[in-house]
Amino acid sequence: MTTDLTGRSRTQARRQRKALRWIVGFAAVAVLFDGYALLVYGAVVPTLLRDPGQIGALTPGQAGAVGSYALMGALVGALAAGAVGDRVGRRRMMLANLAWFSLGMGLTSVVTSVTAFGLLRFFTGIGAGAVMSTVGALIAEFSPPDRRNFYNAIVYSGVPGGGVMAALLAILTSDAIGWRGLFLIGALPLVLVLPVAALRLPESPRWLLARGHADKAHEVARQTGTSLPAPTVATAAPHDSQARERIGFAALATRRYARVTVLLGFMSFSAVALIYGLNTWLPEIMGRGGHGKAYAFAFLLALNGGAIIGGMIASRCADRFGPQRAIGTTFALAAVSLVLLTLAPPTAVMLGLVAVAGVGGSGTQVLILGFASNSYDTLARAAGLAWCDGFGRLGGILGPLAGGALVGAGVPSLYTFYLFAGVGLLGVLVTAFASRSDAAPTAAEQPVL
Repeated sequence: MTTDLTGRSRTQARRQRKALRWIVGFAAVAVLFDGYALLVYGAVVPTLLRDPGQIGALTPGQAGAVGSYALMGALVGALAAGAVGDRVGRRRMMLANLAWFSLGMGLTSVVTSVTAFGLLRFFTGIGAGAVMSTVGALIAEFSPPDRRNFYNAIVYSGVPGGGVMAALLAILTSDAIGWRGLFLIGALPLVLVLPVAALRLPESPRWLLARGHADKAHEVARQTGTSLPAPTVATAAPHDSQARERIGFAALATRRYARVTVLLGFMSFSAVALIYGLNTWLPEIMGRGGHGKAYAFAFLLALNGGAIIGGMIASRCADRFGPQRAIGTTFALAAVSLVLLTLAPPTAVMLGLVAVAGVGGSGTQVLILGFASNSYDTLARAAGLAWCDGFGRLGGILGPLAGGALVGAGVPSLYTFYLFAGVGLLGVLVTAFASRSDAAPTAAEQPVL
């Protein structure tokens, strides 16, 4: 009997590793292009500002506003994903919105007016925001609880990875393919990723079980080696009126989730303001500071490269010491590094400080979304992640707008850095109110042994 149990356990573990590799790999590629779709704008802003023949005359203030349109769309997409994601499932949301933002990128590459460009940035943002909000739920429901922060870090590192991709392609190919070619690259998931995902991406067995599809849930769990939660009132009778009231956003206002929901929202607001404020304006700020085009893009590369490396390191710390300590530390590092940039150190030191600032933006958002995925159970997880990501998009809207206002007014760059350092400090203060218990898995999420 022991041998039989051990054999089944080894088989389950092997199936889980295989499924996780595929699911994490797919999710990472989807988020990579998602991040690219949102962050490539920073790489093309200098061209659009200087050449009115592209989409028309554009002032820094207008450029900041246009940069925020994609984030407005992402806010709508995130909230829409939260409203329906816990009802229609993870698979449908991922596939539909991967196609959505890819189509938006392709259409944007052919526009000839500021108005059309802005509208399509908004359209693209809807799909990108929905993917970003859904992928955390997908990873949380397939990965072991003690490794969720690590797997989330791998997947959500695709956001700064998209920034790295945008910076590298801008350096290497922009002269050959122009900004339109850079946007057309963002449409590749429609033909390279979506067909494979449609064939191989499974639905979350936890979601299937929570929605009353027990037979299908156990079949998918067997195929993927995923552990299902112990039976509860919510999973055993999901169709009664009390359970329906607790699905999605309705659950977030309960005493169980209200406090952590508010904190996560403001933490995400601070991180996303740093991400999009710096990604939109850093190349232009550095260019005006006397750095050449290649160096201006190099700072964008350092910002997002630092986010990837630092986010991976911080995720391991979060698994070991708790996410709130790691998040507070990375926010503090961002604030300090941005203040030090105002001292105009040598270029090599500036690159290092920008990399540290990247950890406090994209790297921190990776941890925050991991924190959120551990803070909600299955029937509230998509809504909780959507709220966290969606409220954060308000910071993503205000960050580019504030940066554009300062750049357009000709304010010295040191004040822009002080502004974003203050945002990092806000993140530290909000995170200080979080507690370890906010990220503790609920009893319903404990696996059946």
